[in-house]
Amino acid sequence: MSSRTRLLVFLVSTPLVVLVAVGGIVGARTPAQRAGAPLRVFEDVIRYILGAYVEEVNIDKVMDGAMRGLADGLDPSSAYLTPAEAKSFTSASPAPAGEVGLVMTRQFYLRVIGVRDGSPADRAGLQTGDFVRAINGIATRDMSALTGNRLLRGEPGSKISLLVIRGNAADPHTIDLVREAPKGEAVTSRKLPGGEAFVRVASFGSATANALRTTIGSLGPAANTGVLIDLRGVADGTPEDGIAAARLFVKSGVIATLAGRAESSRTVTSAQAGDGALAMPVTLLVSNGTAHAAEVFASALSANKRAQLVGEPTAGLAAVQRLVRLPDGHALWMTHSRYLQADGTPIHERGLRPDEAVEIPVIGFDEAKPTTDQVLTAAVKALRSMILQQGKTDGSQPGTPR
Repeated sequence: MSSRTRLLVFLVSTPLVVLVAVGGIVGARTPAQRAGAPLRVFEDVIRYILGAYVEEVNIDKVMDGAMRGLADGLDPSSAYLTPAEAKSFTSASPAPAGEVGLVMTRQFYLRVIGVRDGSPADRAGLQTGDFVRAINGIATRDMSALTGNRLLRGEPGSKISLLVIRGNAADPHTIDLVREAPKGEAVTSRKLPGGEAFVRVASFGSATANALRTTIGSLGPAANTGVLIDLRGVADGTPEDGIAAARLFVKSGVIATLAGRAESSRTVTSAQAGDGALAMPVTLLVSNGTAHAAEVFASALSANKRAQLVGEPTAGLAAVQRLVRLPDGHALWMTHSRYLQADGTPIHERGLRPDEAVEIPVIGFDEAKPTTDQVLTAAVKALRSMILQQGKTDGSQPGTPR
């Protein structure tokens, strides 16, 4: 192996060693006997590529591919960032105010998780589960969710083009959107034909908990009997936003558990005096697009027997990431802690299983939407059952929805 090749191998291997070292810093140290063999294989792969590939290779491209592969093997939220991506992410300039109302994760391409009500993406018919193959002509095959979600931002009024695949459709659809500043209420409500109180959470943020309290209070006697809260396709907000909302319903017990690699890093958030002001039965409508703050909120209510979950399994995106700076401007966006269910099972990458599963059909681009909301129908039935059971348990006269 020539001196030049040895130097290249060293340059490529060094960031990997850094990644292994980082693992030791943020958690238990990796045993040398376990790390040594993969590093030797990695070096051999680079050596053969540099010395025997059919043509001279671009070492930067090979290195970036190797680093992306390492991060892809962790979870959909973790990502390796090139110097350009890291610079964009760490820039002191605030992100542009314009957006399209999408939250994406990584699943081979970028996959839509959440679609905010009334947003440009919602009006264009985008749905949870859609795959975004390109953003403004830039392929997403090797793009992190972090970079993809940032590319969706821009100045209000600016245009963006998405190449979208849905379900088993062979041909992708081009969907052109115009970015706009977020608008609309985070929480809305209405009474269903049967008299049930229905609350839609369109977005999670620092003001969502207060909005929930006010909205439910405005429904009066209908909400006192019980309330349906729709969390389908809600994938924004921070875990803290979900915890704040959960405090409205959980009077005692553990609301959330955040755990890292080391046992000593575990943080338990419990209900406090004054929590649990809303004591009515609750049914939560959930889907594959219920993630982040909404997922932490749903887990808290479910674990404390304050709500039943009706719908699809949730997204499994309930973790905290940290930026790790690497040499020469590279960086790693890495999951370092995740939220747990009551039994200790991570929510992250597994999701919450509903008490009553209802499959949500995939509607093609040219197909009409169903006239019946099957998840809502099942949720109403579940809420009525909860109200009846509560009446039997405490001996009170349950208020039967009309």
